[in-house]
Amino acid sequence: MIVIDTHALIWWVNGSNSLSRKAHSAIKEHLSKSEVIISSISAWEISMLIEKGRLALNMDIENWLNEVSAIEGVRFMPVDNEIGIKSTTLPGIFHKDPADRMIVATARKLAVPLVTADDKIIAYEHVTTIW
Repeated sequence: MIVIDTHALIWWVNGSNSLSRKAHSAIKEHLSKSEVIISSISAWEISMLIEKGRLALNMDIENWLNEVSAIEGVRFMPVDNEIGIKSTTLPGIFHKDPADRMIVATARKLAVPLVTADDKIIAYEHVTTIW
């Protein structure tokens, strides 16, 4: 099982070359063997990017998310109370972005690696990353 960050999700679904080979291989491997987890905060992040004009999808967000959810091996994980609390009490020093904090807290809760290109998350020693 792995968790994937919002940008990695977008790049993977859109077939972008921005996704590293290592990340692509990890996603492919976990789809066939276990699960790829997406924090539900990513739905919020994607919606915000669309609203700000920083992202355009080839369909409306609801249909796009439904298509992603229909991919075998993909599961959206809600931000529950535990993740919400753990996102505010991450060990060490971590930046303030609430979505990143919840995605990292999700990976930590599940004790699995996080697929991300985010240098701040990669540098954070309290979560294992794949890129």
